[in-house]
Amino acid sequence: MITNSSLDDFYKRNAAPLPSGITKEIGHFNVFEAETLFDKKTGTRTMPYSRREYYKISWIRGKSKAEYADKVIDINENALLFATPKIPYNWIPADSDQTGMFCIFTADFLTPHKAGVSLDDLPIFQPGQVPVFQLDADEAKEIEYIFRKMQRELGADYKFKYDLLRNLVLELIHYGQKLQPMQAISTAQNASERISSLFIELLERQFPLESMNQRLSLRTAKDYADRLAVHVNHLNKVLKEVTGHTTTQIISNRVIQEAKILLKQTNWNIAEISYTLGFDDLSHFSNFFKKQTSFTPATFRA
Repeated sequence: MITNSSLDDFYKRNAAPLPSGITKEIGHFNVFEAETLFDKKTGTRTMPYSRREYYKISWIRGKSKAEYADKVIDINENALLFATPKIPYNWIPADSDQTGMFCIFTADFLTPHKAGVSLDDLPIFQPGQVPVFQLDADEAKEIEYIFRKMQRELGADYKFKYDLLRNLVLELIHYGQKLQPMQAISTAQNASERISSLFIELLERQFPLESMNQRLSLRTAKDYADRLAVHVNHLNKVLKEVTGHTTTQIISNRVIQEAKILLKQTNWNIAEISYTLGFDDLSHFSNFFKKQTSFTPATFRA
């Protein structure tokens, strides 16, 4: 089951200190040595599937694996891993011999106004990618140097240190974008259950719709397949095997369920309900609702 992991959750779980002056900044940034947060007593720091509400760039040194839906990436020595709030993943260390460094930051920290780029436009954070990159010894030294510089600058009292840190984050991103992704191993073992569970979690995470300012962002089978980094045909095949229903049927059933709730329990007009459910055209929503229920939205609400 996917859980949400906020910045507060991260700091509570790791008892990590906040960087000085960060409350005066737009957005959030911090950098850590992985070894200081690794539980040597148990020898593990398994991270369950979670939707982290922040971005994370990790230099991983040690034997471990990263799981994305139906793909497993084995890490044997050095790797650079990019995590986005959009795609849940699981990192599993093989032993306690884990070192490296990582930084975390929010989207607000790298706004186009502050950094000159949009995170959503960067190839490394696009859905469908497997953003894990193997590093040779020389590359690992270069990456470590960038992280060490981040660490030094974060502790400095330079007035514009966060602008400098933004540049260092972008340097890591561009470094990664020049590398070739590691080979993912498609694994049948538990993959169908994992993909099905992740899909349902992504679907349910969009509900309930409690404000007219909310709007479904994932509406089609392809939207979900892209987010899970699997082919849409494969997602459909897996869900059909596990649930007996196609991806589109499951999405439609959940949208209809929410539509009925909104029609009966809110005073929103039908156009507003149509919009929040992801329909750009009211007639499209009305036709969809009638096809699924045999009623028009107005008749159902009456």
